[in-house]
Amino acid sequence: MNDRVEHPSHYTWLKKLCGIEAIDITRHMNFNLGCALKYILRAGHKEEEGMSIKEKQIEDLEKAIWYLTDEINRIKNTD
Repeated sequence: MNDRVEHPSHYTWLKKLCGIEAIDITRHMNFNLGCALKYILRAGHKEEEGMSIKEKQIEDLEKAIWYLTDEINRIKNTD
């Protein structure tokens, strides 16, 4: 059964391959890195009404880049 809140299919596809979900990894990372990885792992696996799979995949990868860029800037500005 697809549990859209606790175990959405766009994250659990990984569990079928190696026994872990995105949350099993991202909960051990800081916010920016966890979000970036979350978007990378779901790219190509999440559908959104009004968008093609390709458009959604590109959007998710662009979101991952945004979080990675934010983390790089955070590190650069840390004393």
